[in-house]
Amino acid sequence: MEEEANFLSINMKRFLLIINCLLLSVGVCGGPLMMRLYFVEGGLRIWFNSWLQTGGWPLTIIPLVILYFYRRKIEGSDTKLYYTTPRIFIASFVIGVVTGFDAYLYSWGGSKLPVSTSSLLIAAQLAFTAIGAYFIVKIKFTSYSINAVVLLTLGAVLLGIRSNGDRPEGVTSKEYVIGFIMTLLAAALYGLILPCIELMYLKAKQAITATLVLEIQMVMCFASTAFCTIGMIANKDFQAISREAKKFNLGEVRYYIVVIWSAIIWQCFFVGAVGVIYLSSSLMSGVLIAVLLPITEILGVIFFGEKFSSEKGLSLFLSLWGFVSYFYGEFKQAKKVEKKKIQENEMTTTTQIEPA
Repeated sequence: MEEEANFLSINMKRFLLIINCLLLSVGVCGGPLMMRLYFVEGGLRIWFNSWLQTGGWPLTIIPLVILYFYRRKIEGSDTKLYYTTPRIFIASFVIGVVTGFDAYLYSWGGSKLPVSTSSLLIAAQLAFTAIGAYFIVKIKFTSYSINAVVLLTLGAVLLGIRSNGDRPEGVTSKEYVIGFIMTLLAAALYGLILPCIELMYLKAKQAITATLVLEIQMVMCFASTAFCTIGMIANKDFQAISREAKKFNLGEVRYYIVVIWSAIIWQCFFVGAVGVIYLSSSLMSGVLIAVLLPITEILGVIFFGEKFSSEKGLSLFLSLWGFVSYFYGEFKQAKKVEKKKIQENEMTTTTQIEPA
């Protein structure tokens, strides 16, 4: 395990961070679009759609097997098969169950709201992540991060002022409002889940490696899928899937293509999210998700012909302003830390060359 931890040089960590950011980007932009496609073309099963968000967890086994053989090549026959302790397993499972509930809230909201609206609401997640990171993992606020939180919150409030302006056909005002609230609750809940994952890393009492991160991710998604499976059984979704496929507007074959790709794309999201937390922080993961959501909003307008009202335009502007504010603050903070390190190194060098 130490070999794997030591293997990650600064350049390798940067490379892995880029890979995880790309995975997260695919999930953030593609996941909501696939969800909306499912509902727009005749899908009705909310629990099933929630299940799809984490049902691709067996795909995590592939990189775990690759990492296992890599460790075995270095460590020999003494290589451990897994590193998850009972303590980490329980914490991961609990967070996974909460993630399953969050997936249900998001699917319910996604079934009633256009992608462009739900994406802007989910952007408020950064505010909840920042607050959660402050209280749970003690990440300090700066004037820039506070400004970003305020702007993103204002963007969500602005959308709420005229919440019926883009109501999809066939959705009642009551359903739209409930969907609006459900999506906002999903943003708040996931915004708190991210710092909890980071806290679990900090309290793990063992080296956090790529293998352990993937194991945690697999347990979380398994628990979430199990939670949604119970919901599917109670709602009799398994019996309805074949009937729904036959009535799907795009055809039965394409129904299963949409379902399979939904599971794959959402798995990219979850693997990317925990990977970014491991290689950076929960706040960085939250920021990246929030940064990508305006792109998802624009894609929703392009692919589904959704209305782009003045309220959405202003909300998008506030969101982008918030993102720029946050990143500028992070850039200044990084420069400050780098300058401090250089000064410390210079002082250390000076001390070492001074005669005793």
